[in-house]
Amino acid sequence: MPRAKANGIELEYEVIGDAGAPPLLMIMGLGSQMIVWPDELCRLIADQGFRVIRYDNRDVGLSTKTAELYTLDDMADDAAGLLDALDLPAAHVVGASMGGFIAQLLALRHPRRVRTLCIIMSSTGARDVGVAAPDILPMLMQPMPTDRAGYLEYRLRIARRLSSTTYEFDEPRIRALSAACYDRDFFPLGGQRQLAAVMRAPDRTARLAELRVPTLVLHGTDDPIVNVSGGEALARAIPGATLRTFPGMAHDLPAALWPTFAAAIAENARTAR
Repeated sequence: MPRAKANGIELEYEVIGDAGAPPLLMIMGLGSQMIVWPDELCRLIADQGFRVIRYDNRDVGLSTKTAELYTLDDMADDAAGLLDALDLPAAHVVGASMGGFIAQLLALRHPRRVRTLCIIMSSTGARDVGVAAPDILPMLMQPMPTDRAGYLEYRLRIARRLSSTTYEFDEPRIRALSAACYDRDFFPLGGQRQLAAVMRAPDRTARLAELRVPTLVLHGTDDPIVNVSGGEALARAIPGATLRTFPGMAHDLPAALWPTFAAAIAENARTAR
């Protein structure tokens, strides 16, 4: 996969779809490499007529590992820098979880670069909405096994807790994805640094009223990390935003919903002026 110089670092990225199609940038969440975006979902979106661009955020995957402190604003500027490197004036933007935080800031800091927004299982940064279930943070703060077999069992245990109640838990796919992530790049410190950036980020609620971009918010009703109240708050804060909730969906991307997500993202993107 190619790398691009962006905002003083290098970002590993991948392009899926027709090179002449409208670009659609996908930003993944905390500690997650770009391959956590399901290949099938990316292809479904590309089949809707878009050039899908996914990338590794700084400190994960094959992008630059940076020792100095950084903020979510810096990560939003990374995304803008990637668009610069690809000579793209603007793109449709999709962000999941922390990637949704980054997508919001990209639209706030670089409004001309974002044609439409889709924010999945994310929140405004306000401390009274999107609150995690009591057992989540202690589970995520446990030391991560460094051996491959231990890591796979650790990821499987977390994935079960975060998985949707209505949709089948696909253990073989989760196990294969965890193995691919471990083999591609095992760097637990990256997720810790990103979490520090999330924890230092201020509430964005008031600033979100500045946005004038077609926005779609997708959220599961059973999300244990970002309670659905976070998605509801986003939809209230962003003028004209549309909220779609999915009963039984948790903090994951169930395969049964990939066609629905792709169609909804494409429909929102086509509203761009």
